[in-house]
Amino acid sequence: MREHDVISWDGTKIRTWHASGDGPPVLLCPGIGSGPESWPSLTDRGGVLSWYMRGTMGSDRPVDEGNISLDDHVSDALAVLDDAGVDRCVVMGWSMGVTIAAELALRHPERVAGLLLVAGAPGDSFDGMLPIIPKNVRRFVGNMGTRMLRQAGPVLDSVLHRIPVTDLTTFLLRHSGVIKPSSDPKAVTEAVSRFLQHDWRWYFTLALALGETARQDLGPIVCPVTLLAGRDDVLATTESMSGPIGALPQARLRVLPCSHYLPLEAPEVVSAELDLLLDRVRSVDFATSEAFTSGSRSRT
Repeated sequence: MREHDVISWDGTKIRTWHASGDGPPVLLCPGIGSGPESWPSLTDRGGVLSWYMRGTMGSDRPVDEGNISLDDHVSDALAVLDDAGVDRCVVMGWSMGVTIAAELALRHPERVAGLLLVAGAPGDSFDGMLPIIPKNVRRFVGNMGTRMLRQAGPVLDSVLHRIPVTDLTTFLLRHSGVIKPSSDPKAVTEAVSRFLQHDWRWYFTLALALGETARQDLGPIVCPVTLLAGRDDVLATTESMSGPIGALPQARLRVLPCSHYLPLEAPEVVSAELDLLLDRVRSVDFATSEAFTSGSRSRT
C-alpha cells in the first residue's frame, strides 16, 4: 500500500492511500477518522483507492475550518479519482462515508458504476443511531451527545492518547460488545492504535458537520447497489439503511450478525460481496453495450 498527497478544491492537502495491484479500481469513502487498518479484506487486493478525512491521519485541516461539509468531502473524493486517472468505478462507503458515496453517485452518476454501502445510513445519521432509544428522540440525543463529546475533546485526548493497546486491551474490546469476537485480533489492534490518537474535538466536529446532512433521496440512482448491515449495529440501524434503498431497481441487502465494525468482523463477506457487485456491474455494462449496439444496427 502506498500513500501520497493531492490538493482539493480549496487548497487543502488530502492524504490518499492506494492498495497497489492489478485489481479493478474501487473508491472507498471512509468513515470519520478511519484508515486502511479497518479494512483487512481490501488492503491485500489491488485497485482500492481511499483517503483520510480532512484534519485526520495526515490530511490537513482546511484553512477555513468550515470547509468540512458534504460538498467538501465529495470534492475530496473527486480529487482522489482524478489524481488516479479513474473516470468510473465501483464506490464503497462505510459509516458516515455512506453519505459521501451516495452523494457522489447522485451528483456524478457517470463516475459511479456501482455502490457498496456498509453499516451506514445515507444522510440523517443521527436519526439512525441508538435503536434502544425511542425513534422520535434519536436525532436529538445523537446530536446533543456528539456536541457534548466535542466539548469534552481535550479530556478525551488526555485519556485516550495514553491507553496502551496490548493483547489484553484488544481482548477486552473484542468481548465488550463494541467489536465482535469474530474480528481478527491483529487487525483490531492496528485499527484501534491509530484511532485512539485522534484530536477528539476535531473528530466530533467532523461528525457533527457530516451527521447533520439531511436524509438523501436515492431514487435517481440506477446503478447496482449492495447494502451490508450489522444486525447489532447501535450506530446505524438496519431500518435507517434499508429504507432508502428498498425501492431501487438493482438493490441487494444483506444483514450480518455484526456490529458497526462489520469490515473488521466479516472481512471475507465484504470481499465476496465486492466481487459479486463487480460482476453485476460488468453484466449491466455488457447488457447496456449490447442494447446500444443492437439499436445502432436497427437504425442502419
